[in-house]
Amino acid sequence: MKKILLAALFIALLALAACGSSDDDSAEGDSGNSGDSGESTEGSDGKLAELQDAGTVTVGFANEKPYAYQEDGELKGAAVDIAKAVFAELGVDDMESQLADFGQLIPGLKAGKFDVITAGMAINPDRCENADFGEPEMQYGEGLIVQKGNPLGLESYTDIADNPDVTVSVMAGATENEFLKSEGVDPGQIQSAPDIPATFSAVESGRADATTGTEMTIKMALESAGSDNLEFVESFEQPDIDGVPSYGAAAFHQDNDELREAYNEKLAELKEDGTVDELLEKNGFSAEGNSVNDPEITTEKICSGEIK
Repeated sequence: MKKILLAALFIALLALAACGSSDDDSAEGDSGNSGDSGESTEGSDGKLAELQDAGTVTVGFANEKPYAYQEDGELKGAAVDIAKAVFAELGVDDMESQLADFGQLIPGLKAGKFDVITAGMAINPDRCENADFGEPEMQYGEGLIVQKGNPLGLESYTDIADNPDVTVSVMAGATENEFLKSEGVDPGQIQSAPDIPATFSAVESGRADATTGTEMTIKMALESAGSDNLEFVESFEQPDIDGVPSYGAAAFHQDNDELREAYNEKLAELKEDGTVDELLEKNGFSAEGNSVNDPEITTEKICSGEIK
């Protein structure tokens, strides 16, 4: 009888132990699921909701008119207006701006300083390795500014390459640095500057013979500067190289897929209804020449090098 009782007691203890183990496993499982959910909230699936809850998006930009610039304390420009319209459709009405040197925009995005870069930044394969671009919002060519009268007769990048004594000032991080090199310009001929005003100063002072940048940027910057010592080269020959024309787009952290996809969806709607064209024209662009409405021109193709 004692053996039977002991056996029953042993079985009961085993049952209790099993129940306890089950409860513990369940608790750990619940905790694990909760943790996974928490990671999702912090990661890509939660960024859009986070911005919608706050009603505010933090934007990184460089002072580059007419794409994105600050005037009288207000963030303006074609890329800015497009981003504002898209985020408004997503339920995010306020934009907090953070000014940065152009070359620091992607590093700042990767470091989490910005939720998005809104600077009309050109999509290219190298940049695609460090940031996820939205679909193209605009396209543009290149321009050249020289001293008044164009004393050296510069009308192309090859003209600069053919004269090793010519120096050109270029904004750090801008695509023109690589464009010049691909046209044969020696790296020693290229001077780096933090922004457009600094490149103008270099040419005015004689420290450089020319500066280059996207056509609309330097043309409008020159108009704003009101300098009598510089001129825009109207006869400039566009380089026949990969990356020209350039396609500008907003850029996102590589962990924020859901945010980027939602942005692209609303961007497509605003292209379709003509809003993007209107915003481009408002900022001095041509809807016909600068808009990107061809469905075959995609960020995926540009990043892969299929579109050059």
